[in-house]
Amino acid sequence: MVSKEALLEQFKLFAGGTGGIANWLQETTPDSVIERLTTLDERPLSHAQLNQILLLSHEAGCSEGFFQYYWGMAPNHPYDVRALPRYRTEWNNSAAILSLDHLWWGIYRLYVDSLLYFGDVQSTYRTLHEKTTTDLQRFFAGYRFHPDAMKNRGPILPMAKISMDDRYLISEMACKSYGGTESFLERVLLEALSDHHIRGGGPVYIRDLIDGNYIKTRHRDRHVQLTFAADEVLDAIVESKAQLEERLSALERRFEAAHSSALKNTRYYLSLVNDLDVYVATSMRSRQDFRTMATMCQTVFGSPRLQPLFLRYFDPTLSATEGHEDKGLVECLMVKCAKVLLYSAGARDSYGKDAEAAMALSLGKPVIFFCDEEQRRVFYRDVHPLSRLIAFDTGVVVGAMVTSSEDEVVELLHRLFENKMEYTLEQPRPGYLRLREKLSGSVVRLQTNDSLIRETFQNYYHQGNRALSGV
Repeated sequence: MVSKEALLEQFKLFAGGTGGIANWLQETTPDSVIERLTTLDERPLSHAQLNQILLLSHEAGCSEGFFQYYWGMAPNHPYDVRALPRYRTEWNNSAAILSLDHLWWGIYRLYVDSLLYFGDVQSTYRTLHEKTTTDLQRFFAGYRFHPDAMKNRGPILPMAKISMDDRYLISEMACKSYGGTESFLERVLLEALSDHHIRGGGPVYIRDLIDGNYIKTRHRDRHVQLTFAADEVLDAIVESKAQLEERLSALERRFEAAHSSALKNTRYYLSLVNDLDVYVATSMRSRQDFRTMATMCQTVFGSPRLQPLFLRYFDPTLSATEGHEDKGLVECLMVKCAKVLLYSAGARDSYGKDAEAAMALSLGKPVIFFCDEEQRRVFYRDVHPLSRLIAFDTGVVVGAMVTSSEDEVVELLHRLFENKMEYTLEQPRPGYLRLREKLSGSVVRLQTNDSLIRETFQNYYHQGNRALSGV
């Protein structure tokens, strides 16, 4: 037998004072309930007795199916219930709650499920407590991935190959510089070279032509674009029109080949959009950005840990469209259809990748932020507004998983698709719950203890829809 003080201390994680089941075990709990629970380690608690002490605590009892699902089995679930604290294998197929640890584990599961799929513990219990085991299995099956089917589906048609050093040539800035019937880059550089000669200049670096007064005066708004497109030849010295054309013609041929392959790859991506697993969002503003991004995709998705799943992923260094409007449409479709979004922070922020991450979070999808620097990891995890948004259809708070390790990216993807995610629950202040993804330590869900915010969500967010409240 344990004391009342020890009992309440053990279950204080669940005593939020926010109403319903969260008010169950606290100082005001009836003495008869406390007395029964203090003997639980010696006297197992049946379903009938659990319902009695719930009713004595002014909380609704639960169905046999609910009791069995949360205390009598370790079901196939969207995450690994066996990895939650205090789990014991002897609880499987149990007809009663065998110990305080056993009771604690079942309540812990309920709280994790509440934050993951409903956003509010009180509303979750009210929704689920009368369900059958089959009802609950069917409900949570809708949130599970299907790794066996993924492993059996085999590989996709191979993407058209593009040399890693040529992938920057598929960018919008390169297309605007090389594409069309006349190369804009070549025309402007020839004009700048002519102006340079008129002013008495001799041999000149292509970089100096782009940085010179002629281009900065007439094409100031395209300076970054031209510098990007001419990256490989910036340090080349030219003196004549023929020399400049020779330098650029090789680049133009490589652009045509890379762009043609990237257009073909986009059609391949569209052909598998209904089976897309991961969309990779990033911003690439230099030749090195493309190399870095391509290397990251090869490292992550080529990992032996992920290869058995035959993941279908969108590699942004392999895809292009005929124009930026079409590119936006394709990428929005990919984000909508992908199961997971991988956000690579890169060296610079950009509206595009932030918008894609926001879209995915607002759709309730798992989002992994990959940041190379520890400082940026902490910034995104704890400060950046995009690290926590609300899934529009459910109102559930959704946070990104943030890591600075490629190995952790691989492991997070593996755990997601194998339904083996691990979570830890914390209550930093009464009624304020956070759910952290265990590997990265990122807050992926939360419930506020602000009663006005919570009640406003409950009363108005859904405007009578079936879905539950959010925060």
